[in-house]
Amino acid sequence: MLHFKRCQHLKQITQKCLSRIHVKTDKHPQLFLSRTFALAELRKSWHSIYSLVGDKNIILMGPPGAGKTTVGRIIGQKLGCCVIDVDDDILEKTWNMSVSEKLQDVGNEQFLEEEGKAVLNFSASGSVISLTGSNPMHDASMWHLKKNGIIVYLDVPLLDIVSRLKLMKIDRIVGQNSGTSMKDLLKFRRQYYKKWYDTRVFCESGASPEEVANKVLSAVKRYQDVDSETFISTRHIWPKDCEQKVPTKFFSEAVIEGLASDGGLFVPEKEFPKLNCGEWKSLVGATYIERAQILLEKCIHPADIPAARLGEMIETAYGENFACSKIAPVRHLSGNQFILELFHGPTGSFKDLSLQLMPHLFAHCIPPSCNFMILVATSGDTGSAVLNGFSRLNKNDKQRIAVATFFPEDGVSDFQKAQIIGSQNENGWAVGVKSDFDFCQTSIKRIFQDSDFTGFLAVEYGTVLSSANSINWGRLLPQVVYHASAYLDLVSQGFISFGSPVDVCIPTGNFGNILAAVYAKTMGVPIRKFICASNQNHVLTDFIKTGHYDIRERKLAKTFSPAIDILKSSNLERHLHLMANKDGQLMRRLFNQLEEEHHFQIEKILVEKLQQDFVADWCSEGECLAAIHSTYNTSGYILDPHTAVAKVVADRMQDKTCPVIVSSTAHYSKFAPAIMQALKIREINQTSSSQVYLLSSYNALPPPHEALLERTKQQEKIEHQVCAADVNVLKNYVEKLAQNQFI
Repeated sequence: MLHFKRCQHLKQITQKCLSRIHVKTDKHPQLFLSRTFALAELRKSWHSIYSLVGDKNIILMGPPGAGKTTVGRIIGQKLGCCVIDVDDDILEKTWNMSVSEKLQDVGNEQFLEEEGKAVLNFSASGSVISLTGSNPMHDASMWHLKKNGIIVYLDVPLLDIVSRLKLMKIDRIVGQNSGTSMKDLLKFRRQYYKKWYDTRVFCESGASPEEVANKVLSAVKRYQDVDSETFISTRHIWPKDCEQKVPTKFFSEAVIEGLASDGGLFVPEKEFPKLNCGEWKSLVGATYIERAQILLEKCIHPADIPAARLGEMIETAYGENFACSKIAPVRHLSGNQFILELFHGPTGSFKDLSLQLMPHLFAHCIPPSCNFMILVATSGDTGSAVLNGFSRLNKNDKQRIAVATFFPEDGVSDFQKAQIIGSQNENGWAVGVKSDFDFCQTSIKRIFQDSDFTGFLAVEYGTVLSSANSINWGRLLPQVVYHASAYLDLVSQGFISFGSPVDVCIPTGNFGNILAAVYAKTMGVPIRKFICASNQNHVLTDFIKTGHYDIRERKLAKTFSPAIDILKSSNLERHLHLMANKDGQLMRRLFNQLEEEHHFQIEKILVEKLQQDFVADWCSEGECLAAIHSTYNTSGYILDPHTAVAKVVADRMQDKTCPVIVSSTAHYSKFAPAIMQALKIREINQTSSSQVYLLSSYNALPPPHEALLERTKQQEKIEHQVCAADVNVLKNYVEKLAQNQFI
């Protein structure tokens, strides 16, 4: 066996502390392993396989022409360690002939076997290893390498690889048969590269080998530093003693817990990762899935979710369950206005963009020995999206994860209500509450903060509570992708050049969607203004204009756009925390005051800071219907009421010199009565299903939503629970569900 001795230890910087907490209940005072401890055990078991202990190799993987050999030599010089090129140092020395001669001698299939055997017969430590382009197609040899190495995938744009191979006068590679183009074979091979890598280096067009080498070292450092990317509560108060340890959470813990124990929301302790201009430009021609993989890998540490596993989740989430292959396409409406269509998922709303992925993130993060009950408050669209998303988990995960969605019994459209109730399944239930959305959301927060109740569920039923609302970081984060993708699509379609600014106009209630756009800007998307569009419940518009958040004299109005019929905007806290330089004490004071006195006022300096990026206005019910009518007449496009709210505000607030992307958050079929009223269709006194079918007969854009049409065929009347507006009643129902599901 060939063995290359180490030249230098690679730095190991993995260490972390585990903790336990006492959960007190009146009936069961006893020690209980916290979710933090349970997750730490999970992370520890993961690191028992992959931790950077001893002399790990840096293994460079990628297609031929990716620059593995050149980059490997630069890294070797920087680290002062051995550099091993599999082609030159392993294969040719083993075979006593060149790689091309061997390929010609034995053919493709036998070559892969011979190559794999040669790699299995060598070992190395503390070295930089440059693989061949075909090594990842042999499983046994890759497992052998992975045991003692960090596999770094050099992800070079496909067109760059093809150009480089032409310059190198390489017209055939392993696996290429007659009739197979180089481009098609390289596309085929990507599945193998995605299978094995531990960390990815995105090599934008034009990046020099030196730049790529530095990226590799940064990626390896990040991979090693498992404690570097942590989360804090928006209400965390920084200790005066700089040496005092700050209580932080990992991504996995933030996703599992949903809401921080002090009532705040989890946010990254450090700044969002940024992509440089070249990296963004290289994503212009990428698919939605490829963009999501690149962006989310930068936001989720591989110790929480390994990059290759995350990629699999993304491919599963954004597959055939979406009616449009582009997932979130951008459509030119008129002039400088564009519609970002976020309704092509299985339940017809923008919530699908996060809730088709979030359940997979959640299931991966939770400890295998615990049961979890997801509590969700919905103003309409979230309920069916959550139930649909969690129903797609595998059988084992569905046995340990249950979902309860609470919605205002009389505060959603008839179609939305039927959709929520009809989405109930073996691990998900819908609960109507005789109140409004704000009560549902506030009640769930109170249940989370009731340590006696949560402790009782944990001890009695082995059940931990969590959330899937946008208060959960795992639900909010995927929304960043579609805002970035929309900008890249405008560049790809030639409407703007990269670097040109755009405005975004978003119908806003709970502030999650517009906050995701803010995070996209922090990652490098050149968004100029965030236009906040409200309906008659315009507390956010008033706040942005005055800095005074005041709900003392407000009563929630039922509108044609129920998803933004909200008075208490949860995610606003995250944005104020960001603006106020992470002042947790201020957040505690403001939001405690909101809870107790129903209003708060921010200082003038924060108002000015807010208004640098945000403008806001609101739309009346009449203006909403008029916008639906006029847009259909002029362009043949039917807006849903939420999108119509945004269109009205965009028309009013938009600077005509700058393109504006209007977020279309739901398919119009979900609000058929309002659409028929707006379009002055007389057959208005019909069932919701016949209304949807009638609208689908119009030759309009966007086309009918097939999944929603299928929902209308559901004839069977499905029962659902209805609860009084009482937190204790909701708690009793949660306990009953935990008992029935997990005992």
